Amino acid sequence: MENKKIVLLGGKGLSTNIVFNNLNDNFGIHTAIIENPVSRKKLIKGRIKRLGIIKVFGQLIFQVCVTPLLGFLAKNRKKEIIETNALNTASIPDSKIEFVNSVNDKKTIELLQQINPDLIIVNGTRIISKKVLESVPCDFINTHAGITPKYRGVHGTYWALVNNDLKNSGVTVHFVDTGIDTGNIIYQETVTPTPKDNFTTYPLLQISEGLKILNKAIVDYFGNTISIKKNQLESHLWYHPSVFQYLYFRIKNNVK
Repeated sequence: MENKKIVLLGGKGLSTNIVFNNLNDNFGIHTAIIENPVSRKKLIKGRIKRLGIIKVFGQLIFQVCVTPLLGFLAKNRKKEIIETNALNTASIPDSKIEFVNSVNDKKTIELLQQINPDLIIVNGTRIISKKVLESVPCDFINTHAGITPKYRGVHGTYWALVNNDLKNSGVTVHFVDTGIDTGNIIYQETVTPTPKDNFTTYPLLQISEGLKILNKAIVDYFGNTISIKKNQLESHLWYHPSVFQYLYFRIKNNVK
């Protein structure tokens, strides 16, 4: 795999740092192209248009009031997961980063065409446009925190637990297309939370397992042994829970 140029296309955040450090140690990352977050105002307006104001209001309360509390309660468990799985959370070195306002900006295309990568790894970006996907002659591979196509969208393990569907609590490595987590599946792995886990630790469990199959996918990709997996699961798109949903399922199903 020497002389193969791998680009990381990601959003700002802990998971992107973890993915970068792992892949940089194992394969070497040529460049990390990092997009700025969508503005809160634009994000809220988009959600209201899709989901309605009542549901979005409930989501905001959950994110502002409940999620920080859950994170505080699980701080020792987070540390345990990070240490047990040797996750490196250090910031990406400035020398490796190129910032863009959006993954779909003209600047992103210009950077990709200038680098001409052999493979692009995606983590935590907004939906990538067809124009970007077709801008360079290589594939885009993403690690999704859910078993697709049943748990597309966000918080796949949380929703699997809500549905008493532990066998489909997990993570998927897949090729990226223009849909929302609809690309061809490469590998999937299940994740089993412990009683110490909650909403804020599920993603760490998923990324811990996801890195293993992502590394395997990269080796297979460059070894020309990669294959597409099929499953017969129904397709469903999931969103952030509202505070009302979280409290209901916490009481009814004891899902933390």
